[in-house]
Amino acid sequence: MLDVFTIPVTPFAQNANLLVCQTTKQAVLVDPGGDIETLVTAVNAANAEVKAILLTHGHLDHVGAAKQLSETFNIDIVGPHLGDKFWLDALPRQSEMFNFPMAEVFTPTKWLDAGDSFSFGDMTLEVRFTPGHTPGHVIFVEHTTKRVFVGDVLFKGSVGRTDFPGGNAAQLKNSIESEIYSLPEDYTVFPGHGPCTTVGYEKQTNPFTSGRFG
Repeated sequence: MLDVFTIPVTPFAQNANLLVCQTTKQAVLVDPGGDIETLVTAVNAANAEVKAILLTHGHLDHVGAAKQLSETFNIDIVGPHLGDKFWLDALPRQSEMFNFPMAEVFTPTKWLDAGDSFSFGDMTLEVRFTPGHTPGHVIFVEHTTKRVFVGDVLFKGSVGRTDFPGGNAAQLKNSIESEIYSLPEDYTVFPGHGPCTTVGYEKQTNPFTSGRFG
């Protein structure tokens, strides 16, 4: 089974997620956006062995601590899709724009694409390609515990912004409908900001994907 510890970080209250295999205590950090000491404390409190950092997309509040944590734990950075390379290359500029601590440019150990997977302990995450918020956004699905980690594609009652460079509203809506709403309705959705929700709840009520707004 899988333990999930959600740790809000950065002034944007971004949800970094520590995923821990209960059997082996092997873990991954999904979208460590900042507040490095807070994340290290969470890892130690969970008595976890972090095997990799996984990134959904290249925005600063999701990747700001990735390089330093990869060096701290001597682990790989995996993802996002190559389409977000320009965002990672622009990390110093992003840091200046949002008055964040300066983040260095880095290249992931591996870029991800649709159909990929990542395993740690007894757990396997399916990778789905979900452009729209950014061109290289991916999400991670853990089927045995019915959880999906969606970054900034979908929120409870809302969807990701598409007014940043590379954003595309039609593409985002298609990603949500084809890659998230195709999952069973009882899957729990862990968004990059705000509270969790479920696939079924968003299919039934989300005003942006139902066509009521946007």
